Amino acid sequence: MSQYSLNINGVAHRVDVAPDTPLLWVLRDTLGLVGTKFGCGVGLCGACMVHLNGLPTRSCMTPVSSIGRKQVVTIEGLSPQGEHPLQTAWQELDVPQCGYCQAGQIMTAAALLNESANPTDAEIDDAMSGNLCRCATYLRIRAGIHRAAEIAQKKKVSP
Repeated sequence: MSQYSLNINGVAHRVDVAPDTPLLWVLRDTLGLVGTKFGCGVGLCGACMVHLNGLPTRSCMTPVSSIGRKQVVTIEGLSPQGEHPLQTAWQELDVPQCGYCQAGQIMTAAALLNESANPTDAEIDDAMSGNLCRCATYLRIRAGIHRAAEIAQKKKVSP
């Protein structure tokens, strides 16, 4: 076991875990942040997506020893009040069906919107291609991302 200091959602945490412990299990089991989901465990589905210094990262494949001083943001830290444009759009358009993959979908989409304020369908499809949805809500996810872009633009324009 080793001690690690992690910055998660803007809060400093000290954890005592094995160096090869995936960040996913530190978040869920050690810190109780269960919004990040376990999907496949081999980095193929995207359910475990978090941001590491703003970049979408599969937490099931990221050993805690590799985090260092990087900022970790989970779905809980995206908007503690649930007011992020993606969260608003997801509710407006009733995007999820079962909802299991949606935290990973939203985290990947948030990284996309940070890069491109008004992404095209092709940009969305490319960015989201690593996130699987067993319910196949891909068209609603795409519509949700477009709606979130609109909401974000209105927030920037409105006082």
